[in-house]
Amino acid sequence: MAVSLFIHLEKWPIAGKFAISRGAKTTAEVVVAELADGRHRGRGECVPYARYGETVEGVAAAIEAMRGALAGGLDRMGLQARMPAGAARNALDCAFWDLQAKRAGRPVHALAGLPSPRPLVTAYTISLDRPDTMAAAAATRMTIVDGIGQPVAGAEQLLLLAFVTFDGNEHGSTGCQTPAAGGLMAVTA
Repeated sequence: MAVSLFIHLEKWPIAGKFAISRGAKTTAEVVVAELADGRHRGRGECVPYARYGETVEGVAAAIEAMRGALAGGLDRMGLQARMPAGAARNALDCAFWDLQAKRAGRPVHALAGLPSPRPLVTAYTISLDRPDTMAAAAATRMTIVDGIGQPVAGAEQLLLLAFVTFDGNEHGSTGCQTPAAGGLMAVTA
């Protein structure tokens, strides 16, 4: 079924500054793609990553380039073959899922045959700063656990020495340990 495409850009302020080894930013620039069929409207969004050669303008242009195909009936499965993986395809893919869910009156996870979402323990990135500032930020947001996930009392001082991180988006490993941190990992509570 043909759909109409709407694209807009949003800028969301970040509380303070978000800093990692590749740079710092004070706003998140988001590209929003919406697909409408006259009755329902699906929404998807993405944040382009310079690390992968993406820009807000380039991602918006890549989405715009799909306008004719979308008007001609391109669907979510066809999208996978027509666009390379990346922020632009992600925004359109999410918009298709949202549109399909609204048409069906069912949540996306049910359409995908997945169980209901549930809260998960995850990571919280502490922005690069002075060690005492990072430790203070970590102390308010994290629990220090040992290698088997048991909380370690008084371990916050180790955060002044080293941070043990796992970034599934960048490294894909299952965890890491450093001698400076004594094999402890910081995770959100």
